[in-house]
Amino acid sequence: MGRISMSYSCIDVFNHCLPPPYVEACRAVQTRDLIMFDRAVDRPGMCDRDERIQIMAPFPGYRQILSLSSPSPEVITTPEKSPRLARIGNEAMAQWCSDCPRHFPGFVASLPLNRPEAALEEASYAIDQLGALGVQLYTSVNGLPLDRPEFLAIFELMAQLDQPVWLHPIRGANPGDYPGEEVSKYDLWWAFGWPHETSICAGRLVFSGLFDKWPDLKVITHHAGGAIPMMEGRLQHGFDAKAPRHSSDRNGETMPKLSMEPVKAFGKFYADTATFGSRLAMKAGLAFFGPSQCLFATDFPFAGIRETLVSAQGLPQEIFITNAERILRIPRT
Repeated sequence: MGRISMSYSCIDVFNHCLPPPYVEACRAVQTRDLIMFDRAVDRPGMCDRDERIQIMAPFPGYRQILSLSSPSPEVITTPEKSPRLARIGNEAMAQWCSDCPRHFPGFVASLPLNRPEAALEEASYAIDQLGALGVQLYTSVNGLPLDRPEFLAIFELMAQLDQPVWLHPIRGANPGDYPGEEVSKYDLWWAFGWPHETSICAGRLVFSGLFDKWPDLKVITHHAGGAIPMMEGRLQHGFDAKAPRHSSDRNGETMPKLSMEPVKAFGKFYADTATFGSRLAMKAGLAFFGPSQCLFATDFPFAGIRETLVSAQGLPQEIFITNAERILRIPRT
């Protein structure tokens, strides 16, 4: 492969890895079949650090902020075992960063969210002792929404520590797309379901008053903010309609009082460029969130580095490195 001509470096803030010690630990404690996990393990560069660095080699200014691939620790095992599993994953990523700082200037901690008090402890440990740059949360915790008090406590901690939250979508193939169907067809649960999950989770967080409570909190959404950028008109005008849209709705539940318009609250999220090479989606995210709140990401190794770089060429230069250095406090090299 030839080199892509780049006049500046870039930091990939949302990509995934599965270091061998973590894979081994997952196999030892898993309580169910992990179809997505098995698929992820087989991706080139997912588990083999040297192979990963070889894949990165044609892109000389390119660096990665590491995060574990799905499924998350609370999906893999029980509340009794998930804290130790998260610790192994975080320590393994910290080791990759320590051994190869030129390629991996930092990592994002995973948490055992089926044991919330342990999740708070692990977040503090990973940031204070291992040097994690923030934490990765999934859009639901074994089916529970993130606007529950025990999970909002994690956002509160991250606001106190002034560290970002990475928000990753999660949704399985069950239930199906329509009543009476057990399984979603044609991988639509992933193709359309994950952007939908990001948007629903973001909405629940917005209307929980997340940014009223912690106005400086930074939450980085995956895949250019899911469906949020496409919904600007509905967010701007649809939520202004006070009439309930369902007979069981009450205005107080449908439209909580916020200190800002809903569309402005949604605009406080950050978004990445991990769109599987779709420049259209990148430009929509850029138009909605603005260049100061967009960050470069590939979703490697599920998507390619080259295709993302090619699609992102010409976007504002700050997206590639300056925003990440500022938000994550990464020293310029």
